[in-house]
Amino acid sequence: GALCFAELGTMITKSGGEYSYLMEAFGPIPAFLFSWTSLLVTKPSSFAIICLSFAEYASAPFYPGCDPPQVVIKCLAAAAIVIITVVNSLSVKLGSYLQNFLTAAKMIIVIIIIVSGIVLLAQGKTENFKDSFKDSKISVGSITLAFYNGLWAYDGWNQLNYITEELKNPYRNLPLSISIGIPLVTVCYVLINVSYFTVMTSTELLQSPAVAVTFGDRVLYPASWVVPLFVVFSTLGSANGTCFTAGRLVYVAGREGHMLKLLSYISVKHLTPAPALIFYGAITIIYIIPGDIDTLINYFSFAVWIFYGLTVLALIVMRFTRKKLTRPIRIPIIIPVIVTMVSILLVLAPIITAPELAYLYCTLFILSGLIVYVLFVHLKFKWPQKISKPITMHLQMLLEVVPEEEVTE
Repeated sequence: GALCFAELGTMITKSGGEYSYLMEAFGPIPAFLFSWTSLLVTKPSSFAIICLSFAEYASAPFYPGCDPPQVVIKCLAAAAIVIITVVNSLSVKLGSYLQNFLTAAKMIIVIIIIVSGIVLLAQGKTENFKDSFKDSKISVGSITLAFYNGLWAYDGWNQLNYITEELKNPYRNLPLSISIGIPLVTVCYVLINVSYFTVMTSTELLQSPAVAVTFGDRVLYPASWVVPLFVVFSTLGSANGTCFTAGRLVYVAGREGHMLKLLSYISVKHLTPAPALIFYGAITIIYIIPGDIDTLINYFSFAVWIFYGLTVLALIVMRFTRKKLTRPIRIPIIIPVIVTMVSILLVLAPIITAPELAYLYCTLFILSGLIVYVLFVHLKFKWPQKISKPITMHLQMLLEVVPEEEVTE
């Protein structure tokens, strides 16, 4: 999937990720449905999941031996969303400095956990790997749902495509980041899981409210406090990266007239898409109120893989319809074909084997975007514009934002 996005990103050097590629290949309707679903389902739920994970780890040391109260977790998650949104609205540089610091902190804890696990394995602690898959449910539906959780953990392989316009030398740096980042993350994730299973059985791992904290308590005592601290940094880093890129999608959709015009405005003082980021943060806070992590992941993954599949299909289609486009990277056609087929399997398998109303609601929500598109984008009813004009004007003065063209002049 990342290789497919490397070709798309170097072929169409526009920010907005899937939105820009769907617009080029299939026109405005699929692009609008993607931005509609991303803005109101996939991106906020992803941001919410990461911030809820942050809150669980941040509160775990204060509630030893039991789960932290839900109200504490949700208040902490809301505070994280507000802080990250404010930081990214104030400065692109501040957001990127914060990202660099948090990524460095993430790598420190990753190395600590991996080295601890290797030492224990070398000492012969391998009993948890005997009959590892005993009593596992082997069915297409359960494997697909397992893939949802795994693929969600790896999600982020397409994030750079959202800020292509802000990248220096995207033809070189986009594919280079993907080719270094994906293998590095894969090796780290696999080794971390091996370390966890060295210390915990699968049952203990499932029952732990914060797996890394349990690992730290058993392996690094009395320095176990280091683990939740660095995991907090790690989750904040993921949340910051998600906010940074998703705000650009909202901004690009607003620029194309597919979202409120205000969302495409830029701060006069800070040159950031502040209205898009604030709107995105507000939607995410709504998501953390009712949501638990597992439900959100399944809901998010079902919706997002519909559009991942469509985007990779766009790559195949443009091989035939846009032959003249310059392709600095050209991957073998078999790769996007396989990714498209896997996407179809990931979308259909859970519906067929373990149907749930959540999937139906998600599908209906995506399709409801067609009604919104026809009424407000295609027909351009005048009464919403009469209502939104004074609101836009007041918010523009309050936030000190202007359309991009005025900034560049």
